[in-house]
Amino acid sequence: MLVFGYAPFQLFPLPVFALAGLFALMLNQATPGRSALVGLCFGVGLFGAGVSWIYISLHEYGGMSVLLAVIATIGFCGFLALFYAAFGMVAWACRSRGTLLRIIALPACWVAFEWLRGVLFTGFPWLAVGYSQTAPSPLAGYAPVFGVYGISLLLAISAMLLLDCLSCWKNLKRWSTVLLFGIWTVGGMLQQMQWTSPAGAPFSVTLLQGNVPQNEKWRAENVAPTLQLYRSLLQRSSGRLIVMPETALPLFADELPAVYIRDVITHLRAAGADLIVGVPERVVDNDKVRYFNSAIGMGTSPTQTYRKQHLVPFGEYLPAQALLSWVLDFLHIPLADMSPGGPGQAPLSLAGQQVAVNICFEDVFGEEIIRAVPNATLLVNLSNLAWFGNSLALPQHLQIAQMRAMEAGRYMLRATNTGATAIIDQRGRVVQQAKPHRTLALSGMAQGFVGATPYVAAGNLPVLIYCGAGILLAFGTTARRYGQHLASRKRVRRFLS
Repeated sequence: MLVFGYAPFQLFPLPVFALAGLFALMLNQATPGRSALVGLCFGVGLFGAGVSWIYISLHEYGGMSVLLAVIATIGFCGFLALFYAAFGMVAWACRSRGTLLRIIALPACWVAFEWLRGVLFTGFPWLAVGYSQTAPSPLAGYAPVFGVYGISLLLAISAMLLLDCLSCWKNLKRWSTVLLFGIWTVGGMLQQMQWTSPAGAPFSVTLLQGNVPQNEKWRAENVAPTLQLYRSLLQRSSGRLIVMPETALPLFADELPAVYIRDVITHLRAAGADLIVGVPERVVDNDKVRYFNSAIGMGTSPTQTYRKQHLVPFGEYLPAQALLSWVLDFLHIPLADMSPGGPGQAPLSLAGQQVAVNICFEDVFGEEIIRAVPNATLLVNLSNLAWFGNSLALPQHLQIAQMRAMEAGRYMLRATNTGATAIIDQRGRVVQQAKPHRTLALSGMAQGFVGATPYVAAGNLPVLIYCGAGILLAFGTTARRYGQHLASRKRVRRFLS
């Protein structure tokens, strides 16, 4: 049920009812183990339905056998579900406490586990429940204030209030109804706030979508046609800022033909334009070759480079290589041995804007994106989601980008290989979107913005402070409840003996 709250379905009220049902099930279990089992089943269902597109990348494009790809996908979803199993044990411990404590503590613990999932082992915050509340949801108004985890918190509180209203309606607990109504009403009012201000005049942009099949992209015979494809799209582009997708050019930067680069720069300078192009780099450093997933800016402005900082484990690098190298041999994972770019990279100065570039998976980490925002006027994401076919990954990733735009109060430009290529405004609204799986150039207008939203200024700190206070309440309750549970089991054993 929760999956239908996210894009492309975007039935944003459903997550409230889904969480209310989950909390009710957990609170009504007889033992902590059964509550944990409820959480585990919920997590397997959520990720099995919501991120099963991982199978496509492993089998169809990664060359992994069907059996091993199924095992890897189930194992991944099962691992993520453990966070909900742990939450189930905490929820059960609060079941006999007062309504107010449950409304405070359970949502705090829910968000704490979501946040842990987003940071442990480099993090996988995909399908954090707050992502389901982009426009037109009223809760989207909280994004510039508290970020996606703040919305998750308010959504979980809403679920507890709804549960209280439904279970205690005869007791006329109207404060739950009033508070629930107030949370959503204030969110709608916050959507009218202008947290950042325009910088300069609007400018034209063009986003190129090559639609190059992933299983053909890196073949030697397809390199020249791909280079020609993007040069042709570029020459027909009229934007002052032109953006190509992640690894759009299937050669290392030092392998690109000099005549090709010269023709591209000549065209850009004649048109008064700048280009951001995704291309892998290899750099020799002390006789060691290092590889980077990079974005290079060129044209009327000086050539500049951004190197991806947050790499995908088991996709772009192998964590704990000495211990986990056997995983590659067993699962046959196609791995690129990439190096992360340095922290604190400055925005690229292109087309009169300060452009904060992020590549593919990086835009899932909101607190990392806002590091460059005070100095940046524009966000740009380069992605290649051809790895995931025509799956839910495309609209889900677009929705994540909408959340980043709202949090930062900046336009977000997304150039992808197969979709979803889009122009998103500072309120998270999709201004223009290209049809997926088409070869095209999407042209439109964008606007630079300056200033800082409350979320840019404070990050996740306010939400984490609330979660810490809620966990302290839950911890005391949990200790007492488990003590009582163990004492009860001892009494039963003595009685039976």
